[in-house]
Amino acid sequence: MTDKPQEDISRQDVLTRIERVIQTIVITVSKGEAPVLSVMNRSSWANVRFHKSVGLVLKEDVSVKALRCDCPSSATRFALILKLLSVIYKLVQSDSYATKRDIYYNDPQLFGSQTTLDSIVDDVSCMLKVPRRSLHVLATSKGFISGALCYLEEDGTKVDCSSSSTAVPVSSNVNGIRSILPVYFNHGKGVPDVNSRLMVRKLWDTLHVPVFALVDADPHGIEIMCIYKYGSLVETMQRLKQKAEIQSLASIAPHFLTRVYLPNKLRYGGWI
Repeated sequence: MTDKPQEDISRQDVLTRIERVIQTIVITVSKGEAPVLSVMNRSSWANVRFHKSVGLVLKEDVSVKALRCDCPSSATRFALILKLLSVIYKLVQSDSYATKRDIYYNDPQLFGSQTTLDSIVDDVSCMLKVPRRSLHVLATSKGFISGALCYLEEDGTKVDCSSSSTAVPVSSNVNGIRSILPVYFNHGKGVPDVNSRLMVRKLWDTLHVPVFALVDADPHGIEIMCIYKYGSLVETMQRLKQKAEIQSLASIAPHFLTRVYLPNKLRYGGWI
């Protein structure tokens, strides 16, 4: 929680990166060749390694996958990425924001499912090496926050977390918070979503309050704690040599957490 947060990329820089992708496609087509998009292989654990002080870090040479417009297995994803690039370009250009849910329901038949769109957003974020918040694409918040906290959102709305008997939903645009006035309680409902993690980071950066994680004493609880502490694997794909989460340890092997990760943690230390 004490590392310097990743800086936002300027709107013009984001627009330039999108224009370069489109320009490359146009040049390729003009040569009579099939355009290809290269995206990082976000599902490959071979792209990361353990570092004793931060957990998982991205390797220097990461594997990528090619999406060809003339290949039946990747043509649809290729088209969806271009569609999303168009949406993002308009959002950034107009300095407006949209949630992933908004984008999906603007054309549900095209994207097919919310999960597909979420994955495409992550692909674009990694491909452009731009954090999702700089793409002006927001996630729908799942977490809640309560306590002696008052803050101003980007549009000037004042939120008082202590004025209600119930917790207040975490803002969808945490980075747009302009002012925080000072024990806060952030409840992620069992899901370490991006906005909840950004809110915890915002409180730490602004107020320098101690941060504690209260999670279940099981593999899922440990995973949630690691995501809050180390960030996400997707975010690691966006920047080299930065923290990443120990994501879905059980997916590597049924007993990876208990037979490999925790024993080595106790033996060598430094992973959590």
